[in-house]
Amino acid sequence: MDTSEPTLSLHTERLGPLPLINHFLGRLGLVALLERFGPCAHPRRQLPFAEGIGVLLRSVLVEREPIYRQHETVSTFSSRAFGLDIQSVDRVTDDALGRALDDLFDADRGTLLTEVVVKAAKEFGFSFDELHNDSTTIKLTGQYDAANGRRLRGKRAPFITYGYSKDHRPDLKQLLFLLTTSSDGVPVQFRCEAGNGSDSRTHEETWDTLVRAAGRVDFLYVADSKLCNADAMEHIDSRKGRFITVLPRSRGEDKGFREWVQTNEPAWQLVRNQPNPRRRGGPRDRWWAFRYPLPSRETWPVIWVRSSLLHDHQERSRQQRIQRALADLQVFNAKLTGIRPRRRSHRDIEERVDGILRKRRVGRYVDVKIVQDEHHHFRQAAPGRPGPKTLYVRKSRKLWRLEWVLNVERIAYDHKSDGMYPLLTNDRTLTNQQVIEAHKRQPVIEKRFEQTKAVFEIAPVLLKNEGRIEALFFVYFLALLVQALIERELRGAMKREGVEELPLYPEQRLNRRPTAEQILRLFSLAERHILKHDGKTAHVFEPGLTNLQEDVLRLLGVPMTAYRAAVAN
Repeated sequence: MDTSEPTLSLHTERLGPLPLINHFLGRLGLVALLERFGPCAHPRRQLPFAEGIGVLLRSVLVEREPIYRQHETVSTFSSRAFGLDIQSVDRVTDDALGRALDDLFDADRGTLLTEVVVKAAKEFGFSFDELHNDSTTIKLTGQYDAANGRRLRGKRAPFITYGYSKDHRPDLKQLLFLLTTSSDGVPVQFRCEAGNGSDSRTHEETWDTLVRAAGRVDFLYVADSKLCNADAMEHIDSRKGRFITVLPRSRGEDKGFREWVQTNEPAWQLVRNQPNPRRRGGPRDRWWAFRYPLPSRETWPVIWVRSSLLHDHQERSRQQRIQRALADLQVFNAKLTGIRPRRRSHRDIEERVDGILRKRRVGRYVDVKIVQDEHHHFRQAAPGRPGPKTLYVRKSRKLWRLEWVLNVERIAYDHKSDGMYPLLTNDRTLTNQQVIEAHKRQPVIEKRFEQTKAVFEIAPVLLKNEGRIEALFFVYFLALLVQALIERELRGAMKREGVEELPLYPEQRLNRRPTAEQILRLFSLAERHILKHDGKTAHVFEPGLTNLQEDVLRLLGVPMTAYRAAVAN
């Protein structure tokens, strides 16, 4: 006869924002797509491919821990919230996840990415009418001597090497991270290129890939000045594509207009007039457009834009740079003409002056002259008390000093075109306002880069195999896509229902444009408690959702049942 008393135990499992994330993954049909593109089940695989990639994707969105800590992360959450059953948790090891990344590298990632994006467009209703492209660099610590663009299992692996670092870390190797988004910031295409690759050589392949995803060639392709090269523009134009790019300062059209504007006043058309986007009560954000009568050398329209805020910024920046340069020159001149100046050659002084002007970027505005003076003094020819017959010897010393003057003509010349820059498009049917509005949406892609680096903390990447690194970047792209869709759905619902603000900031301060990070953080403490009697579930204490959490779920279209026992172990 068993006389032992029944035992009660309370188990706690974290849910966090995973039920919300799983709702969006379900709408994307991501698990089914991964299962279709992954390798066939193999008895030696500890963790199925789709489950392994799903673990990494959810971890990037909620925890962002290294691969070797994934088991620790998953074991603190509800296993089903991570897409696993209870028996699979112990199989989440760094080796199993590494093999899942190997399988992702070997898979047809191009077709997988296209199908994911096409599914997202159909499910969430964003269009491919206007696409924005840009790139950034991802810095990596480590040597990566073998990552020289070699072939891994029949596929070309990325070339991790030194290059122009947009992170201002030329001492570290890097990869080029190319991203394309829709007009409202939803990522639609990505790939890695060699760390020393040039942006100007990437647009042809990127555009061809977007054509396959969009199923059309007439979408508007918007990029920065790196697109403005003959090969890329001719490639798009000859295939009936459309683009907008920034005409670089190195082009003759830019110089010609800035000379023309010195004696002519363009017929500016006001196309945008809004309150200051950064400072309440600050100067208004006004934009003007002017279609220059002379087309580009390719005979395409050149639309010059003028921004009031950019004008003020460039004017203020130039004045500050000149003031700092003059202060630096004054300090250096004081060292040259002091009581005990260091002896310097003309060449040394010239290099130092050039360094100051180059650092402050004022070589056009400050003209510096290096002057040599002779200073004389007399000493007795011999020791002793001086007298009428004492002989004196003249001693001469050469000293350097600086003279500088502001080039007022050049300052006035550049001031005349402050706040102006040209846009180039091959679509002659676009109005000036349409060109500017499309160009103004380009900075949205910078927010995705900020999420990748600041929120997801993509670097440093603690992996040795460059094939796994490229596969991991694919996972980061999926995370960006999920976050963008969450933001888009909530902001769209707020606009439809007339909700202007939500108290998502700390101390319940109001937020007009919620980000995915703030939305997911709102649910970070959600937990479920399970009371067990003799090892069997006696009662489940569901997470108590606040009114704000319920409102957000409703706006996102996530059913309340997502946080109920249907996902319990």
